[in-house]
Amino acid sequence: MLFNSIRPSLGNVSRGLHSALRTPNSASLLSTLAILEQRDGQLNQGSLSAITAAKKLGGSVHAFIAGSDVSGAAQEAAKVAGIEKVVKVSNNAYEKGIPESFAPLLVENIKKGGYTHVIAGNTAFSKNVLPRVAALLDTQQISDITAIENENTFVRPIYAGNAIATVESSDPLKIITVRGTAFPAAAVEGGSATVEDGADPKAETSTEWLSEDLTKSDRPDLATASKVVSGGRGLKSKEDFDKIMTPLADSLGAAIGASRAAVDSGYADNSLQVGQTGKVVAPQLYLAVGISGAIQHLAGMKDSKVIAAINKDADAPIFQVADVGLVGDLFTEVPKLTEELNKIEKKA
Repeated sequence: MLFNSIRPSLGNVSRGLHSALRTPNSASLLSTLAILEQRDGQLNQGSLSAITAAKKLGGSVHAFIAGSDVSGAAQEAAKVAGIEKVVKVSNNAYEKGIPESFAPLLVENIKKGGYTHVIAGNTAFSKNVLPRVAALLDTQQISDITAIENENTFVRPIYAGNAIATVESSDPLKIITVRGTAFPAAAVEGGSATVEDGADPKAETSTEWLSEDLTKSDRPDLATASKVVSGGRGLKSKEDFDKIMTPLADSLGAAIGASRAAVDSGYADNSLQVGQTGKVVAPQLYLAVGISGAIQHLAGMKDSKVIAAINKDADAPIFQVADVGLVGDLFTEVPKLTEELNKIEKKA
């Protein structure tokens, strides 16, 4: 059962929350399973935010990873300080994270481990799998948390970040997803956890993986990049989006993002969407180009350390959250900025 206490959002108020005191006996009874992700046997570094959150709870922390061949990824995860054990399952059926087979796998290992908490990053994978796990275990999921007050109480944004809810759960098992920008990925160093094989129920499913068409890029990953440049509907076309944004990103060594309006208009791939229904980012620098600043977009980037904006509309809402703003025609100003950045890089 969940109990909510809701208050208006005050920017980064969740960062100032103090963890409630916990008795030693309570902490010793806690045990958390952190769900890690992988692709082609390579550990997804972003998913290590689940371990950071798990360590804040106290008690023992185990990690779980599954796929066709995850021995290397499991050994890498074992190097993270604070993990006692890495549970791995190597089976091609789990390589693509098909929820109909992955959910029973998690349920089997959660029951076997007798965990009090299960934590994963708030990613497309966990959004697909963990609600099924929660349903199978008859517990309520607590999604997208930004802070932990104690083992029963968590903080999460609601209404596109306009309010902050403090949620208390009385369920004996908590299924939780965490916002990666609130819990930085744990460093792969200082640990020496044991690695062991987990239970494999080999659940039968009629769902079959057919194919995927991935967009490949040498740029920094949007979700974890320290610099992000995002384009909006003001760029007018896909050709202009690529012509303006690509050189700008190259000059800064930044990842490229886009507003939902730009994605819906076909200017950019949906994997680049930043916002409430896209990726939530918190880079050191976020540069918004031709983005008006709809509340759904702000929900995905307002925790950025420095926000800069270029827009010809001086009354655009993006300027209300921007640390630095330039009112002007992006088709004139952005090429000038890119040229100056390239000059600085050459001098360096």
